[in-house]
Parts: sequence; C-alpha cells; structure tokens
Amino acid sequence: MTAQSKIEAVLRVDPRPASAVSTMVGVVGLIGLFAYVAVARTYDLGGPVSSLGALLSCGIPMVLWSLFVDKVHRNPSTGIDWDSPLRPLSETLDISLVKIAGTWAIWAAIGCFYCIGRWYWDGNYLFSMQLLGLSSPLLLVLSVPYIVWLDRRLKEPKDGAWHFGRLVIGKPRGVDREIVYDFLRAWAVKGFFLAFMISIVPGNWTNTVAPDAAQIAASPVSLALWLITAMFLIDVSFATVGYLLTCKPLDAHIRSANPYLSGWAAALMCYPPSILMNNGDVLDYRQGNHGDDSWLHWLDGSPLALAAFGAVLAFLMGIYAWATVAFGLRFSNLTHRGILTHGPYAWSKHPAYLSKNLFWWLATMPFLAVTGNPVDMIRNTVVLGLVSGVYYWRARTEERHLSADPAYVEYAEWMERNGPIPRLIRAVRGRGRAEPVVAE
Repeated sequence: MTAQSKIEAVLRVDPRPASAVSTMVGVVGLIGLFAYVAVARTYDLGGPVSSLGALLSCGIPMVLWSLFVDKVHRNPSTGIDWDSPLRPLSETLDISLVKIAGTWAIWAAIGCFYCIGRWYWDGNYLFSMQLLGLSSPLLLVLSVPYIVWLDRRLKEPKDGAWHFGRLVIGKPRGVDREIVYDFLRAWAVKGFFLAFMISIVPGNWTNTVAPDAAQIAASPVSLALWLITAMFLIDVSFATVGYLLTCKPLDAHIRSANPYLSGWAAALMCYPPSILMNNGDVLDYRQGNHGDDSWLHWLDGSPLALAAFGAVLAFLMGIYAWATVAFGLRFSNLTHRGILTHGPYAWSKHPAYLSKNLFWWLATMPFLAVTGNPVDMIRNTVVLGLVSGVYYWRARTEERHLSADPAYVEYAEWMERNGPIPRLIRAVRGRGRAEPVVAE
C-alpha cells in the first residue's frame, strides 16, 4: 500500500462524526441578518426596537430551514412521536396541568430574581426588563395550548417541568430529585443569560448600522473596526435567538445543564454582575493602557502595520462569530443541546474561546503600557494570562459535562486524532499522527 493510498484509507475509515446541526441552518440565518442590516442601513433603522428585527431576520430563516428542509422535528432526540395518532386529551391533561404549574412557577421565580437584582434596573438591562415584561402575559397564555398539545405527542411527557410541578402543587410522590435539579439548572441558565443577551443587542445593532459607508471606508482601520463590530452583532443575534428557542419541536431543547459548580463559577465570572474582567476589577488587564484599542496606539504612524493588524483582528472576530453561527438555533452556555462537529468545530473543540483570547492578546498588547511602568506591563501580562486560564477552565468543565454523551466522546477522540492543535502538539513532541488502524 502506497503512502497516498494509506492516507485515503485513513480518511475513509476515520470520517468526522456527524454534527447535530446542519451548516445551512446558520447560513440562512446569516443571509437573513445581512439582508436586514442592509435595509436598516438604507432607511436608518438604528433604534432599540429596530434591533429586535435582527433577531427575527436570522431566527425565522433558521426555524423554517430546520423544519422544512432538515425536518429536525422528526429527530428521535426530540422525544416526539409524529407517527402515532394524538393521544386523547383525557390521558394527558392532568400531566399538562402539573407541567403548566411547574413552568409558571419557574418563570415566577426568575421574575423575582430579576426584581431582586438591582443591576437589572439600570443601563442596558432596562431594555431586557421592558421587553420581557411586555411579552410575559403573551407567553403565559401561549404556554397553555403549547404544553397541552406537546404532551399529546411526547413519548414521555413527564419531564422536568412535571417533576417540578409536582413539588409546586404539594405532591412530591414519584418526583425524581435529579430531574428537578437539572430542570432548575436549565432554567437558571436561560433566565440569567437571556436577560444579558437581550440587553446588549441594541448597542451592537446601533454600532453596526449607524456609521455610513464613507465612515466605514475612510481607512483600512475604520473598515476593520466596523467589521469587528459587525462580528459582535452576528454573535449576539445568534446567541440571543438560541436562548429564546429552547423547544423540543425544533430539537433545540436543553438536554442537560452543567451539574458542576466549577463550571458555573468559571462561566459566571465572565458575565455581569459577577464579571471579574471589567475596568478596575480583579482581572482587569488594561491598566495603564488603551484597553482593546492599544494596537491603534502602538502602531500609530505605520499604515501598513495597522491595516495588517486590523485584518488579523477582524479575522479572529470572524472565527468567533462563525463559532456562534454554527450553533444555529442551539447556542447556550452551560448546557448540552447537541454536539457540533462542523464549521470551526471541525478544527478545534473551542474555536470561540481560542479566537477570543488571541484577539485580546493582540488587541490589548498587555506587555506594553502607555505609562512606561514595568509594573503595569508585568501585571497586565500576568492578569491576561489568568483570564486565558479562566477560559481554559471553562473549556475543561464543559468537556467534563459533555463527556456524559457518547457522541461527544466520539467527537473528542476524532479531534484528538485529526485536530490541527493536537496534531501540532504531537509534531512538536515527535509522536507523529494518531491514526486509526488501517488494514493493509
């Protein structure tokens, strides 16, 4: 067997595991978002209310593609039986009423949490509270027919909402506490992160649609800065849609929420109100510097270097946005909603964390300081190293959680054999390529 035939044989016997989401889901969502951005820039639709159109423009195409092309509603993982006749309402109504009680109770608990958290009533969060407050009555009403209908189709309707609902109505018999804990964790994730994501949609939207073409094209730096802003809009829009559409008919429901305290600690320190990386916080790596625009200061006067550096930073943010787009309807922190193996996840298990951290290192240049003080240089470099360590910690806790699914284990093993970074590490260590066994 020649070397070429061996390579071809390896590729045949070691294909990349199938992804839970098709590539086209994210593509059609991106096309819809681009189209709306073009319309908004033409007609000056830059306000907070207009920003909601970004969610609709990328969310609706993804829903339609998922249902009518990928037919995800028929995936076995939904737990929905489409082939059998609808169960009689009399068989499932009692179950549905308990689930409605559980669902409304967890929504009430999240609402109370919003009321208690002072940060939800100031700044960007006010938009989230207004939107969630206005939509709550409609959601309460629509949840009744949705749950009643879905229970008549589900193979096993007694899910986390039912177990929690039994506790709410004072009938704990038959309740599985582990299912309840996972239900509460899943809704804690959705309640916490959805409010945050909604709060940052308007700002990213305005920063993308407000600058005119002349401003964007004024220089390579202006173009790079606008592209970076647009990448953040893409990321935020797709992520917000992901948190909104956690439902079984789209196969986008939460399979499980991270059960490890370390995973929650690592994630929550990256988001307000417990974020540790803001200016003046414990992990602030920008002291005595220009923050994320330090590259502009240090490369000022070198147009070619600025253009090249801006292109690299825009490219890194493009990978970051691509990593979110690849999720389609399923983006969410701290949860398992299906294993991705396509897009940037064919190259790395954590492309978003990798690209984001590389962006910070290049954009902030922590090893330099405007003050010229070596203390600032050492501090910023070490602290940004700690920030990268936090993201490594997050990655490891996510892997620990997802490894309960054999599909993730298969993907992780494939990545270890074929991923560019593992292969680079093996090459440095002189171990060669980890190949599956191929018959001669």
